[in-house]
Amino acid sequence: MALGRGLGEILSEVEEAYGKDLREIDSFELESKGVKVEELDVDSITPNPFQPRKHFDEQALAELSQSIVEHGLLQPIVVIEKEDGYLLIAGERRLRAHKLAKLDTIKAIIANVDIDEIRLRELALIENIQRENLNAIELANSYSELIKVHKITHDELSDIVHKSRSQITNTMRLLTLSPYVQEQVMSEKISQGHAKILVGLDEQKQKIIIDSVMGQKLS
Repeated sequence: MALGRGLGEILSEVEEAYGKDLREIDSFELESKGVKVEELDVDSITPNPFQPRKHFDEQALAELSQSIVEHGLLQPIVVIEKEDGYLLIAGERRLRAHKLAKLDTIKAIIANVDIDEIRLRELALIENIQRENLNAIELANSYSELIKVHKITHDELSDIVHKSRSQITNTMRLLTLSPYVQEQVMSEKISQGHAKILVGLDEQKQKIIIDSVMGQKLS
């Protein structure tokens, strides 16, 4: 299956809806584009099981939650309808923020599309890559998964996600680092810049350098 064809249409549909003030759009216009916007029960929505993002900043979530309480949700989440409720396609931070605020409902775009497991995985990966929601290790794993699942080259992936080939290759090199260093990147204790200089060193040297960087707060 060629990556990006049906998926690109879905993303285009979602981005078009995001780019408009939904309060000023006639519901029939949205319906004609295969898009519905409704208030859904928060408990009826299941997160995407293939969500590549693992780290969610608790303070940022709390701030988003407070903003939603004060100003309402400005950008709806995106879901698809399933037999037992709805499956989240985009907007996990917004959904988590609603749960944190103990809000019962959330504004959602219901995309009129049929997505199989592979495309669901693609959508989760590409949506996060395009919105730059992932830390460097999550991003590297996302690139790696897309390349392995679809047997594509770095150049082909570059065309799909609109990132340079060198950026993709350099990011994926972080996966050669030790689990300890990768964990520090994911928890944002060190930057991607710190991590890049460790590629090629053995695990012991990586740990010594990273512990020194964190302990002395080196740039």
